Amino acid sequence: MDGWITQLRKGLLEVCLLNVLRRGESYGYEIVQELKRIEELAVSESTVYPILSRLRNEGLLKVRDVPSPAGPPRRYFSLTVAGKLRVAEMNAYWELLGQAMGKLIQGK
Repeated sequence: MDGWITQLRKGLLEVCLLNVLRRGESYGYEIVQELKRIEELAVSESTVYPILSRLRNEGLLKVRDVPSPAGPPRRYFSLTVAGKLRVAEMNAYWELLGQAMGKLIQGK
């Protein structure tokens, strides 16, 4: 994958993760699978977990550990009130940014 595509995707991952969690509580592997459903957003768990950890440290996510019958406990992530506000702000800005990029690309 070209370097510029990788950099652009890295910048979008936070908003992608928050939007997946906007639908409801989920654990890391589930989040990765959800993103993989859209080929252009496919990422690995090793990419997702550091971002989830940072978002938790920023107070945007809450975490609960649930025992798993096979292996270590599953760590479920969900949005805090601050996380819900952040994703709403990001989505609103995304709309404006999309419109602005459309104008730029069309030469308006």
